[in-house]
Amino acid sequence: MPPVILAVAEVADGVPTKLSTEVATLARGLAEASGGQAVGLVVDASPEDTAQALAAYLPRVVAVTAPAVASEVWAPHAAAEVGRLVDEGVTHVLVGATADGRDLAGTLSGLLGWGLLANASGATWAGDSPEVEASVLGAKAITRSILTGSTGIVTVRLNAVEAAPAAGTGTVEPRAAADAPATPAASVLERVAESGAEASLEEARIVVVGGRGVGSPEGFGIVQDLAAVLGGVVGATRASVDAGWIPYARQIGQTGKVVKPALYLGLGVSGAMQHRVGMQSADAIVAVNRDPDAPIADFADMIVIGDLVEVGNALLAELRARSG
Repeated sequence: MPPVILAVAEVADGVPTKLSTEVATLARGLAEASGGQAVGLVVDASPEDTAQALAAYLPRVVAVTAPAVASEVWAPHAAAEVGRLVDEGVTHVLVGATADGRDLAGTLSGLLGWGLLANASGATWAGDSPEVEASVLGAKAITRSILTGSTGIVTVRLNAVEAAPAAGTGTVEPRAAADAPATPAASVLERVAESGAEASLEEARIVVVGGRGVGSPEGFGIVQDLAAVLGGVVGATRASVDAGWIPYARQIGQTGKVVKPALYLGLGVSGAMQHRVGMQSADAIVAVNRDPDAPIADFADMIVIGDLVEVGNALLAELRARSG
């Protein structure tokens, strides 16, 4: 039987996340290559707008109205809806490699007994299964793996594919939620919006990053000022996050977020391999560092050797003069 590939979307401010549109594009491409079908799934308290937006990428989208996700953890409810679609013929599940996506993938693997390939940076169809590409060992090696059998789950990293709408708009199928989540769902007691996180780090065209060299929480002032003038978003290395200078949500790298901006500007960033994994796909990489032998010098498009505060202030002055 031809495969049925399900793309599970996540919702942000009433629309699919950028990663969700990429997952939908990948699911559609795999379905076309295999002669199968691609289906989208939105599980939310108010899924209508997200489902309509996702229908630009997929021929069919199931929109499940699940009021409980407004006050409970999303993954158990999403797992229940995926289970219903598996009973209707879904053979493969694609979901973003986010915190919620990983929760969902692990839950499904346990409940269904399906194989799981994580952190895909690409996928093509090979025989009866997707062939999944993943970066490992700090991006020193690329693996290619195939799921055994005719079913499986894949988590997909941001920027694995470029989101591309389909030739036509698909249909949206509204549904009521299942009677119960697939596993007990924990209640959400509080939601905290991070200050300064209005713009998504993963989707930013310009990212200004502070590393160990900024020296303190106050040192991030120059990073924030440059990001504001450039219209960019602040990022950080693991060292500066571990030091408590900036929230974990700003971390870029192997254990943080993956970015692909038009411009990456690193201040006091050494360029360790773990950080490089999260930013090496930037169109242009500019670094400011005192050390000419810092690893980032080996792959940056431009490196300025000097004090980051002096260089940063000079750059700020020039940018402000031009905008004024």
